[in-house]
Amino acid sequence: MLRADFHYQLPDDLIARHPAARRSDSRLLHLDGGTAAVADRQFADLPRLLRAGDLMVFNDTRVVPARMYGRKDTGGRVEILLERVLGGANALVQLRSSKAPVAGSTLRLEGGGAARVAGRADDFWVLEFDEEPGPVFERQGEMPLPPYLRRAVEDSDRERYQTVYAREPGAVAAPTAGLHFDAEMLAACAQAGVARSSVTLHVGAGTFQPVRVDDLALHRMHAERVVVPAATCEAVAACRARGGRVVAVGTTAVRALECAAEGGVLAPFTGDTRLFITPGFRFRVVDALITNFHLPESTLLMLVCAFAGRGQVLGAYRHAVAARYRFFSYGDAMFVEPEPAAPGERP
Repeated sequence: MLRADFHYQLPDDLIARHPAARRSDSRLLHLDGGTAAVADRQFADLPRLLRAGDLMVFNDTRVVPARMYGRKDTGGRVEILLERVLGGANALVQLRSSKAPVAGSTLRLEGGGAARVAGRADDFWVLEFDEEPGPVFERQGEMPLPPYLRRAVEDSDRERYQTVYAREPGAVAAPTAGLHFDAEMLAACAQAGVARSSVTLHVGAGTFQPVRVDDLALHRMHAERVVVPAATCEAVAACRARGGRVVAVGTTAVRALECAAEGGVLAPFTGDTRLFITPGFRFRVVDALITNFHLPESTLLMLVCAFAGRGQVLGAYRHAVAARYRFFSYGDAMFVEPEPAAPGERP
C-alpha cells in the first residue's frame, strides 16, 4: 500500500487548537464499518452505544512535561523533547536547533544544569544529564503539545492534555481518545454495565514523525514501551465469556492489546513494540474503537482504516470535514465498529 492512499483534504480552521469547555462536550461520529453508515452524535451519547457486558480498555500512561530548552556552546538555542529515560543519567531525546550539536558538546539548560551530548541513535540523540533526567523534566519541562497546534503552551494544558485516569508516567504525547472522558462519563459507562481495564503504552515523540516512504512496506515504526498486565488479559477473557465486546479507547490501546496477542493468544506482555497496523491486519482482540480524527497519511489513520475499511473511514472523514468536526488531539471523537472481516481470529 502507498502512503498517498491515506490522504485527505483538511481545512486548517478545523484543527482544534484548544479543548472543548468540558471534556465530554465534544461531538462523536459513529461509523459502522460493516455498512459504512455514519451518524452524528455527541460524546455524551457514548453509554448508549456501548452494551452491558462490554469491556473498555484504557491506556493509563501519564504525559510528562517533556519539552524544555537549552543553549549550545555556541549560544544557539536548542529545543529538547524527551523520548524516554534510558536509566542512570541518560535520556533519549529529539533535538531541534539551527545546526545539529556536536557529540561530546554540552547543552546548558535554561532552567539550570547541563546535559552532555553523548551521540546519535537513529533519529534521536542520547543526552547525559547531571542527575536522573526524570526529575529535571518534571522541574523544568513544559507539556509537549503537538507541533500542528502552532501555539504556545498554556497553564490549562497541564490538566487538559492529560487523561483523568493517567497513572504511569512516561508518555510524551497524550493518548487523545481518553481526553474526552471525565469522572461523570466514566461513572455513566459503569452504570450502563460496562467494565473497565487498563494497559500502558508510553506514547513516544516518534508519533509526530511523518511517514517518509511512499511504500508502506518500507516504513519502520518507532519503538514504544508497553505493559499488558495479567489482570487485563483476564478481564478480556471474562468479557469474551459473557458475550461482550472489547472496546479500545484509542489507537494506543489497540496496539498494546494486539501486540500482546501477536503469538495468537492474548497474554501478559512487557516490552517494546514496533507494531505497524495497516489494512490486511488480523485483529485478535479489539471489537470496537473510540478514537480521535488523525492526520492525513499518519500511521494512526492507517490503523483505523485497517479496523473499519479504508473506503469507509475516508468516507467518514469526508463527512466529518463537511460537517465541520474538530480534528486532532483536542478535537472530536469517533466510535468505530469494524468491517465484518476485521476481527479475524480470536484467542
